[in-house]
Amino acid sequence: MNFGLTGEQRLIVDVACEFTERELFPYEEEVDRSGLVPPELVDQIRSRAITAGIYAANMPVEYGGAGLDPVTLALVERELGAASYALQYIVARPSNILRACKGDQIERYLLPTIRGDRVECLAMSEPDAGSDLRGMKCSAVPDGTGYTINGTKHFISHADLADYVILFAATGEEAGPRGPRKLITAFLVDIGTPGFEVRPGYRAVSNRGYHNFILNFDGCRVQESAILGEEHQGFAVANLWLGSTRLQVAAVCLGRARRAIRLATAWAVDRTQFGKQIGKFQGVSFKLADMQTRYEAAELLTLRAAWKEGEGTMSDTDAAMAKLYASEMCQFVTDEAIQIFGGMGLMDELPLERLWRDTRVDRIWDGTSEIQRHIISRSMLRPLGG
Repeated sequence: MNFGLTGEQRLIVDVACEFTERELFPYEEEVDRSGLVPPELVDQIRSRAITAGIYAANMPVEYGGAGLDPVTLALVERELGAASYALQYIVARPSNILRACKGDQIERYLLPTIRGDRVECLAMSEPDAGSDLRGMKCSAVPDGTGYTINGTKHFISHADLADYVILFAATGEEAGPRGPRKLITAFLVDIGTPGFEVRPGYRAVSNRGYHNFILNFDGCRVQESAILGEEHQGFAVANLWLGSTRLQVAAVCLGRARRAIRLATAWAVDRTQFGKQIGKFQGVSFKLADMQTRYEAAELLTLRAAWKEGEGTMSDTDAAMAKLYASEMCQFVTDEAIQIFGGMGLMDELPLERLWRDTRVDRIWDGTSEIQRHIISRSMLRPLGG
Protein backbone atom coordinates (compact mmCIF):
# COMPACT_ATOMS: atom_id res chain seq x y z
CA MET A 1 0.00 0.00 0.00
CA ASN A 2 1.20 3.48 -0.89
CA PHE A 3 -0.97 6.37 0.21
CA GLY A 4 1.29 9.02 -1.30
CA LEU A 5 -1.06 11.11 -3.43
CA THR A 6 -0.55 11.69 -7.12
CA GLY A 7 -0.78 15.20 -8.52
CA GLU A 8 -4.26 14.45 -9.83
CA GLN A 9 -5.41 13.16 -6.43
CA ARG A 10 -4.08 16.26 -4.66
CA LEU A 11 -5.94 18.45 -7.16
CA ILE A 12 -9.22 16.58 -6.58
CA VAL A 13 -8.83 16.78 -2.80
CA ASP A 14 -8.07 20.50 -3.03
CA VAL A 15 -11.19 21.05 -5.15
CA ALA A 16 -13.32 19.16 -2.60
CA CYS A 17 -11.78 21.11 0.30
CA GLU A 18 -12.34 24.48 -1.36
CA PHE A 19 -15.88 23.52 -2.36
CA THR A 20 -16.73 22.50 1.21
CA GLU A 21 -15.39 25.70 2.72
CA ARG A 22 -16.91 27.99 0.08
CA GLU A 23 -20.25 26.33 -0.72
CA LEU A 24 -21.21 24.47 2.47
CA PHE A 25 -19.69 26.04 5.60
CA PRO A 26 -21.44 29.43 5.18
CA TYR A 27 -24.91 27.84 5.40
CA GLU A 28 -24.36 25.43 8.30
CA GLU A 29 -25.60 27.63 11.12
CA GLU A 30 -28.76 28.67 9.26
CA VAL A 31 -29.63 25.05 8.41
CA ASP A 32 -28.93 23.80 11.93
CA ARG A 33 -31.13 26.48 13.52
CA SER A 34 -34.03 26.16 11.07
CA GLY A 35 -33.81 22.42 10.43
CA LEU A 36 -34.41 23.17 6.76
CA VAL A 37 -32.37 23.38 3.58
CA PRO A 38 -34.19 25.79 1.23
CA PRO A 39 -34.93 24.26 -2.20
CA GLU A 40 -32.99 27.01 -3.94
CA LEU A 41 -29.92 26.16 -1.83
CA VAL A 42 -30.27 22.48 -2.74
CA ASP A 43 -30.31 23.43 -6.42
CA GLN A 44 -27.35 25.77 -5.96
CA ILE A 45 -25.18 23.19 -4.20
CA ARG A 46 -26.06 20.47 -6.68
CA SER A 47 -25.38 22.70 -9.68
CA ARG A 48 -22.04 23.93 -8.36
CA ALA A 49 -20.97 20.40 -7.38
CA ILE A 50 -21.66 19.26 -10.93
CA THR A 51 -19.63 22.18 -12.28
CA ALA A 52 -16.79 21.35 -9.88
CA GLY A 53 -16.76 17.74 -11.09
CA ILE A 54 -17.39 16.16 -7.69
CA TYR A 55 -21.03 15.19 -8.17
CA ALA A 56 -21.64 11.43 -8.57
CA ALA A 57 -17.92 10.97 -8.02
CA ASN A 58 -18.39 7.28 -7.22
CA MET A 59 -20.12 6.35 -10.48
CA PRO A 60 -18.37 5.02 -13.64
CA VAL A 61 -17.09 7.45 -16.25
CA GLU A 62 -18.94 5.59 -19.00
CA TYR A 63 -22.23 6.56 -17.35
CA GLY A 64 -21.23 10.18 -16.75
CA GLY A 65 -19.79 9.90 -13.24
CA ALA A 66 -16.35 11.00 -12.10
CA GLY A 67 -15.19 7.39 -11.77
CA LEU A 68 -12.93 8.06 -8.80
CA ASP A 69 -10.97 5.14 -7.38
CA PRO A 70 -11.98 4.16 -3.82
CA VAL A 71 -9.02 5.85 -2.11
CA THR A 72 -9.57 9.16 -3.88
CA LEU A 73 -13.29 8.90 -3.21
CA ALA A 74 -12.62 8.34 0.51
CA LEU A 75 -10.44 11.45 0.57
CA VAL A 76 -13.19 13.49 -1.10
CA GLU A 77 -15.70 12.12 1.44
CA ARG A 78 -13.32 13.18 4.21
CA GLU A 79 -13.28 16.77 2.93
CA LEU A 80 -17.06 16.93 2.52
CA GLY A 81 -17.51 15.22 5.89
CA ALA A 82 -16.30 18.31 7.72
CA ALA A 83 -19.55 20.06 6.78
CA SER A 84 -23.12 19.65 7.97
CA TYR A 85 -24.48 16.37 6.63
CA ALA A 86 -27.68 18.12 5.53
CA LEU A 87 -25.53 20.06 3.05
CA GLN A 88 -22.75 17.67 2.09
CA TYR A 89 -25.07 14.80 1.13
CA ILE A 90 -26.49 17.02 -1.64
CA VAL A 91 -23.14 16.52 -3.38
CA ALA A 92 -24.63 13.18 -4.30
CA ARG A 93 -22.82 9.90 -4.37
CA PRO A 94 -25.66 7.80 -5.83
CA SER A 95 -26.06 4.39 -4.25
CA ASN A 96 -23.79 1.75 -5.77
CA ILE A 97 -26.87 -0.46 -5.82
CA LEU A 98 -27.92 1.40 -8.96
CA ARG A 99 -25.12 -0.32 -10.85
CA ALA A 100 -27.47 -3.30 -10.92
CA CYS A 101 -29.79 -1.36 -13.27
CA LYS A 102 -30.36 -3.02 -16.61
CA GLY A 103 -32.32 -2.40 -19.79
CA ASP A 104 -34.72 0.55 -19.54
CA GLN A 105 -33.74 1.07 -15.89
CA ILE A 106 -30.43 2.59 -17.03
CA GLU A 107 -32.14 5.42 -18.92
CA ARG A 108 -34.97 5.83 -16.44
CA TYR A 109 -33.05 5.70 -13.15
CA LEU A 110 -29.27 5.35 -13.35
CA LEU A 111 -28.31 8.03 -15.87
CA PRO A 112 -30.71 10.76 -14.63
CA THR A 113 -29.48 10.17 -11.07
CA ILE A 114 -25.85 10.56 -12.11
CA ARG A 115 -26.72 13.75 -14.01
CA GLY A 116 -28.51 15.20 -10.99
CA ASP A 117 -31.92 15.14 -12.66
CA ARG A 118 -33.31 12.52 -10.26
CA VAL A 119 -32.63 11.62 -6.62
CA GLU A 120 -33.00 8.21 -4.99
CA CYS A 121 -33.54 7.10 -1.40
CA LEU A 122 -33.02 3.66 0.11
CA ALA A 123 -35.66 1.78 2.10
CA MET A 124 -34.51 -1.15 4.24
CA SER A 125 -35.24 -0.40 7.90
CA GLU A 126 -38.59 -1.26 9.46
CA PRO A 127 -40.11 -0.52 12.88
CA ASP A 128 -39.75 -4.16 13.97
CA ALA A 129 -36.70 -5.13 11.91
CA GLY A 130 -33.66 -2.90 12.21
CA SER A 131 -30.43 -4.84 11.79
CA ASP A 132 -32.39 -8.09 11.27
CA LEU A 133 -33.10 -7.72 7.55
CA ARG A 134 -34.39 -11.30 7.36
CA GLY A 135 -37.10 -10.25 9.79
CA MET A 136 -38.59 -7.58 7.54
CA LYS A 137 -42.36 -7.69 7.14
CA CYS A 138 -42.81 -5.44 4.12
CA SER A 139 -43.78 -7.88 1.38
CA ALA A 140 -44.06 -7.89 -2.39
CA VAL A 141 -46.44 -10.65 -3.49
CA PRO A 142 -46.55 -11.79 -7.15
CA ASP A 143 -49.93 -11.10 -8.71
CA GLY A 144 -49.56 -12.20 -12.31
CA THR A 145 -47.57 -9.61 -14.27
CA GLY A 146 -46.22 -7.75 -11.29
CA TYR A 147 -46.13 -7.48 -7.49
CA THR A 148 -48.36 -5.98 -4.82
CA ILE A 149 -46.42 -4.32 -2.01
CA ASN A 150 -47.67 -3.94 1.55
CA GLY A 151 -45.81 -2.80 4.64
CA THR A 152 -43.97 0.06 6.32
CA LYS A 153 -40.41 1.36 6.25
CA HIS A 154 -39.00 3.99 8.61
CA PHE A 155 -35.82 6.03 9.16
CA ILE A 156 -35.75 6.62 5.40
CA SER A 157 -33.37 9.50 4.78
CA HIS A 158 -34.19 12.44 2.46
CA ALA A 159 -37.34 10.86 1.04
CA ASP A 160 -38.69 14.42 0.79
CA LEU A 161 -36.21 15.16 -1.99
CA ALA A 162 -36.31 11.74 -3.65
CA ASP A 163 -37.96 10.96 -6.96
CA TYR A 164 -37.91 7.21 -6.37
CA VAL A 165 -37.06 4.64 -3.74
CA ILE A 166 -34.84 1.56 -3.82
CA LEU A 167 -37.09 -0.72 -1.82
CA PHE A 168 -36.17 -4.03 -0.21
CA ALA A 169 -39.15 -6.32 0.41
CA ALA A 170 -39.77 -9.98 1.26
CA THR A 171 -40.83 -11.99 -1.78
CA GLY A 172 -40.89 -15.51 -0.36
CA GLU A 173 -39.26 -17.93 2.06
CA GLU A 174 -36.63 -20.64 1.97
CA ALA A 175 -35.55 -23.31 4.41
CA GLY A 176 -32.67 -22.34 6.67
CA PRO A 177 -30.67 -24.06 9.43
CA ARG A 178 -32.84 -22.31 12.02
CA GLY A 179 -36.13 -22.61 10.18
CA PRO A 180 -37.72 -20.64 7.33
CA ARG A 181 -36.08 -17.35 6.38
CA LYS A 182 -37.22 -14.53 4.14
CA LEU A 183 -36.15 -14.15 0.54
CA ILE A 184 -35.54 -10.48 -0.25
CA THR A 185 -35.91 -8.63 -3.57
CA ALA A 186 -34.97 -5.05 -4.46
CA PHE A 187 -37.41 -2.85 -6.40
CA LEU A 188 -37.34 0.60 -7.97
CA VAL A 189 -40.57 2.39 -7.01
CA ASP A 190 -41.41 5.93 -8.12
CA ILE A 191 -42.64 8.45 -5.57
CA GLY A 192 -46.33 9.01 -6.28
CA THR A 193 -47.11 5.44 -7.30
CA PRO A 194 -50.68 4.66 -6.14
CA GLY A 195 -50.67 2.93 -2.76
CA PHE A 196 -47.30 4.48 -1.79
CA GLU A 197 -47.36 7.24 0.84
CA VAL A 198 -44.44 9.26 2.23
CA ARG A 199 -45.03 10.58 5.77
CA PRO A 200 -42.86 12.75 8.05
CA GLY A 201 -40.63 10.71 10.35
CA TYR A 202 -39.03 11.49 13.69
CA ARG A 203 -37.18 14.53 14.96
CA ALA A 204 -33.52 13.68 15.49
CA VAL A 205 -30.79 15.55 17.33
CA SER A 206 -28.25 14.42 14.72
CA ASN A 207 -27.98 15.98 11.25
CA ARG A 208 -30.65 18.67 11.54
CA GLY A 209 -31.98 19.52 8.10
CA TYR A 210 -31.36 15.97 6.91
CA HIS A 211 -34.77 14.46 7.49
CA ASN A 212 -36.02 10.92 7.90
CA PHE A 213 -39.42 9.67 6.74
CA ILE A 214 -41.89 6.82 7.06
CA LEU A 215 -42.94 5.02 3.88
CA ASN A 216 -46.28 3.22 3.82
CA PHE A 217 -47.18 0.72 1.11
CA ASP A 218 -50.82 -0.30 0.95
CA GLY A 219 -51.67 -2.33 -2.12
CA CYS A 220 -48.93 -0.59 -4.10
CA ARG A 221 -48.54 -2.37 -7.42
CA VAL A 222 -45.38 -2.49 -9.56
CA GLN A 223 -44.46 -4.38 -12.71
CA GLU A 224 -41.81 -7.09 -12.92
CA SER A 225 -39.62 -4.52 -14.68
CA ALA A 226 -39.32 -2.73 -11.33
CA ILE A 227 -37.07 -5.49 -9.95
CA LEU A 228 -33.50 -4.27 -9.43
CA GLY A 229 -31.17 -7.21 -10.00
CA GLU A 230 -32.85 -10.59 -9.76
CA GLU A 231 -35.86 -11.84 -7.83
CA HIS A 232 -34.96 -13.13 -4.34
CA GLN A 233 -31.41 -11.77 -4.74
CA GLY A 234 -31.83 -8.60 -2.70
CA PHE A 235 -28.94 -9.42 -0.40
CA ALA A 236 -26.61 -9.75 -3.38
CA VAL A 237 -27.73 -6.31 -4.53
CA ALA A 238 -27.36 -4.87 -1.02
CA ASN A 239 -23.77 -6.11 -0.82
CA LEU A 240 -22.93 -3.73 -3.68
CA TRP A 241 -23.84 -0.95 -1.27
CA LEU A 242 -23.03 -1.99 2.30
CA GLY A 243 -19.24 -2.08 2.11
CA SER A 244 -18.97 1.20 0.22
CA THR A 245 -21.45 3.03 2.41
CA ARG A 246 -19.63 1.92 5.57
CA LEU A 247 -16.45 3.35 4.10
CA GLN A 248 -18.36 6.55 3.38
CA VAL A 249 -19.43 6.79 7.02
CA ALA A 250 -15.84 6.20 8.12
CA ALA A 251 -14.52 8.88 5.78
CA VAL A 252 -17.16 11.41 6.88
CA CYS A 253 -16.14 10.75 10.49
CA LEU A 254 -12.55 11.57 9.54
CA GLY A 255 -13.65 14.93 8.20
CA ARG A 256 -15.65 15.77 11.31
CA ALA A 257 -12.89 14.68 13.65
CA ARG A 258 -10.16 16.55 11.80
CA ARG A 259 -12.19 19.77 11.95
CA ALA A 260 -12.72 19.29 15.70
CA ILE A 261 -8.99 18.66 16.23
CA ARG A 262 -8.06 21.81 14.32
CA LEU A 263 -10.48 23.91 16.35
CA ALA A 264 -9.27 22.44 19.65
CA THR A 265 -5.59 22.85 18.74
CA ALA A 266 -6.05 26.50 17.79
CA TRP A 267 -7.96 27.11 21.04
CA ALA A 268 -5.19 25.44 23.05
CA VAL A 269 -2.75 27.98 21.59
CA ASP A 270 -4.96 31.07 21.80
CA ARG A 271 -6.57 30.48 25.21
CA THR A 272 -4.54 31.37 28.30
CA GLN A 273 -5.18 30.47 31.93
CA PHE A 274 -2.92 31.07 34.93
CA GLY A 275 -0.57 33.00 32.65
CA LYS A 276 -0.01 30.14 30.18
CA GLN A 277 -1.43 28.85 26.93
CA ILE A 278 -3.70 26.00 27.99
CA GLY A 279 -1.96 23.72 25.49
CA LYS A 280 1.08 23.80 27.78
CA PHE A 281 -0.87 22.00 30.52
CA GLN A 282 -0.72 18.22 30.30
CA GLY A 283 -4.43 17.98 30.93
CA VAL A 284 -4.97 19.58 27.52
CA SER A 285 -1.85 18.55 25.60
CA PHE A 286 -2.36 14.87 26.36
CA LYS A 287 -5.94 15.10 25.14
CA LEU A 288 -4.69 16.55 21.84
CA ALA A 289 -2.13 13.76 21.55
CA ASP A 290 -4.78 11.07 22.07
CA MET A 291 -7.16 12.76 19.64
CA GLN A 292 -4.55 12.96 16.89
CA THR A 293 -3.32 9.40 17.44
CA ARG A 294 -6.81 7.93 17.23
CA TYR A 295 -7.58 10.06 14.19
CA GLU A 296 -4.54 8.84 12.29
CA ALA A 297 -5.26 5.20 13.22
CA ALA A 298 -8.82 5.59 11.91
CA GLU A 299 -7.56 7.23 8.73
CA LEU A 300 -5.16 4.35 8.07
CA LEU A 301 -7.90 1.76 8.62
CA THR A 302 -10.21 3.65 6.26
CA LEU A 303 -7.64 4.17 3.52
CA ARG A 304 -6.49 0.55 3.81
CA ALA A 305 -10.05 -0.68 3.31
CA ALA A 306 -10.52 1.73 0.38
CA TRP A 307 -7.27 0.55 -1.19
CA LYS A 308 -8.35 -3.07 -0.84
CA GLU A 309 -11.71 -2.19 -2.42
CA GLY A 310 -9.83 -0.81 -5.40
CA GLU A 311 -7.83 -4.05 -5.58
CA GLY A 312 -11.03 -6.11 -5.38
CA THR A 313 -9.97 -7.70 -2.08
CA MET A 314 -11.92 -5.70 0.52
CA SER A 315 -13.84 -7.96 2.88
CA ASP A 316 -16.87 -7.19 5.05
CA THR A 317 -14.45 -7.21 7.97
CA ASP A 318 -12.24 -4.53 6.42
CA ALA A 319 -15.21 -2.18 5.99
CA ALA A 320 -16.58 -3.06 9.43
CA MET A 321 -13.29 -2.26 11.18
CA ALA A 322 -13.00 1.08 9.39
CA LYS A 323 -16.58 2.08 10.19
CA LEU A 324 -16.40 0.87 13.79
CA TYR A 325 -13.14 2.54 14.69
CA ALA A 326 -13.70 5.80 12.79
CA SER A 327 -17.18 6.36 14.21
CA GLU A 328 -16.09 5.68 17.78
CA MET A 329 -12.94 7.77 17.26
CA CYS A 330 -15.05 10.70 16.07
CA GLN A 331 -17.29 10.55 19.13
CA PHE A 332 -14.20 10.55 21.37
CA VAL A 333 -12.53 13.41 19.50
CA THR A 334 -15.57 15.70 19.39
CA ASP A 335 -16.24 15.06 23.08
CA GLU A 336 -12.63 15.81 24.06
CA ALA A 337 -12.63 18.93 21.88
CA ILE A 338 -15.64 20.24 23.80
CA GLN A 339 -13.85 19.46 27.06
CA ILE A 340 -10.85 21.50 25.92
CA PHE A 341 -13.10 24.44 25.07
CA GLY A 342 -14.96 24.13 28.34
CA GLY A 343 -18.37 25.76 28.50
CA MET A 344 -17.87 27.54 25.17
CA GLY A 345 -17.68 24.17 23.45
CA LEU A 346 -21.36 23.61 24.12
CA MET A 347 -22.46 26.97 22.75
CA ASP A 348 -23.90 26.99 19.26
CA GLU A 349 -21.69 29.91 18.23
CA LEU A 350 -19.15 27.17 17.51
CA PRO A 351 -19.67 24.08 15.31
CA LEU A 352 -18.35 21.69 17.97
CA GLU A 353 -21.65 20.89 19.66
CA ARG A 354 -23.15 20.15 16.24
CA LEU A 355 -20.24 17.89 15.27
CA TRP A 356 -20.70 16.12 18.62
CA ARG A 357 -24.46 15.68 18.07
CA ASP A 358 -24.17 14.70 14.43
CA THR A 359 -21.58 11.98 14.90
CA ARG A 360 -23.71 10.14 17.45
CA VAL A 361 -25.76 8.54 14.68
CA ASP A 362 -22.65 7.20 12.94
CA ARG A 363 -22.39 4.39 15.52
CA ILE A 364 -25.97 3.37 14.65
CA TRP A 365 -26.80 3.75 10.98
CA ASP A 366 -25.43 1.53 8.22
CA GLY A 367 -24.91 -1.14 10.86
CA THR A 368 -24.48 -0.44 14.56
CA SER A 369 -21.14 -0.75 16.31
CA GLU A 370 -22.41 -4.02 17.76
CA ILE A 371 -23.13 -5.36 14.25
CA GLN A 372 -19.64 -4.33 13.12
CA ARG A 373 -18.09 -6.14 16.08
CA HIS A 374 -20.18 -9.21 15.23
CA ILE A 375 -18.87 -9.17 11.65
CA ILE A 376 -15.27 -8.81 12.82
CA SER A 377 -15.41 -11.49 15.52
CA ARG A 378 -17.28 -13.90 13.23
CA SER A 379 -14.47 -13.67 10.68
CA MET A 380 -12.02 -14.59 13.42
CA LEU A 381 -13.98 -17.48 14.89
CA ARG A 382 -15.41 -19.23 11.84
CA PRO A 383 -12.08 -20.47 10.40
CA LEU A 384 -11.53 -22.29 13.72
CA GLY A 385 -15.00 -23.80 13.80
CA GLY A 386 -16.44 -21.19 16.15
